[in-house]
Amino acid sequence: MLSFETILNQIENGISNLKYDHPPTNLDHPPTNLYEPIRYILSLEGKRIRPALTFMAFNLYKENTASCMQPALALEVFHNFTLLHDDLMDQADIRRHKPTIHKVWSPNTAILSGDAMLISAYQLIAQTPEKYLKEILDLFSTTALEICEGQQYDMEFEGREDVDEKEYIEMIRLKTAVLLACALKMGAILADAPQADQENMYQFGINIGLAFQLQDDLLDVYGDSATFGKKIGGDILTNKKTFLLINALKKASEPERKMLTDWQHRKEFIPEEKIRIFTEIYNQNKIKETTIQKIEEFYLKAMSHLSGLSVAPKKLSVLISVTNQLMNRQS
Repeated sequence: MLSFETILNQIENGISNLKYDHPPTNLDHPPTNLYEPIRYILSLEGKRIRPALTFMAFNLYKENTASCMQPALALEVFHNFTLLHDDLMDQADIRRHKPTIHKVWSPNTAILSGDAMLISAYQLIAQTPEKYLKEILDLFSTTALEICEGQQYDMEFEGREDVDEKEYIEMIRLKTAVLLACALKMGAILADAPQADQENMYQFGINIGLAFQLQDDLLDVYGDSATFGKKIGGDILTNKKTFLLINALKKASEPERKMLTDWQHRKEFIPEEKIRIFTEIYNQNKIKETTIQKIEEFYLKAMSHLSGLSVAPKKLSVLISVTNQLMNRQS
């Protein structure tokens, strides 16, 4: 079994070998401002967890991981493409402790470079061994469309005040969890894993993805900006319908609900004051504890699917270790 460090090294080498310097036919230089943002975001300190999950799932069944490199890289390129567009939609200033693409270049550049990354991701998928290409392509395309659906729900929720927990969980399943699930199932498919194992891998990814996103919601309020990579309270300032806010509106007293709603409708405010008031209401209603409980619920579901795999339990040590690191992260 490959160690997580070995897997990450292989992925970093693969990313460093990606070429984004194709000159147009009639010119002797590439359009620099199209490709430089791609190199910029891929060079930042990403966790590379999605391609790593593909490697780890594959490695449960087979040793030679060469055949999963290109599809795994496709997932990393695609994930970073979504970040370019997400940051622009959210008007986020910081990503992984660095200025976002639309801040360094321009909004239009972020859109166009993101589009180029999506095309690049499909070019990498196309290098999947022919035996698996259709299944991998169908899974990837379905996942990509689901992520767009999740993003659309997320945007629509911003203008609604009646979003409930069930709707929110479905939104983050689409926006976040399905890509983790896709990464795991992709590795299982490429390794010729049994059909039941492929499904268990997918459901493991869904549940760990839900837990991962709820952890992200939690860190946005209770994390440390020095390690989180983004400003604390960003979701509060932009009125994001997070798990915390939805449950606060449900559990809070009438005066507290009125206060939350009032602050959401304000056009001008002191950011630190808004974050403080929301956090105090969350604390008063034990929203942090409620969120942690939900995270643990999804984590246990994920582990139950992992235990259903037809591989020796000792082979799962690397995957379990990485999962636990994700669930205990501060960034």
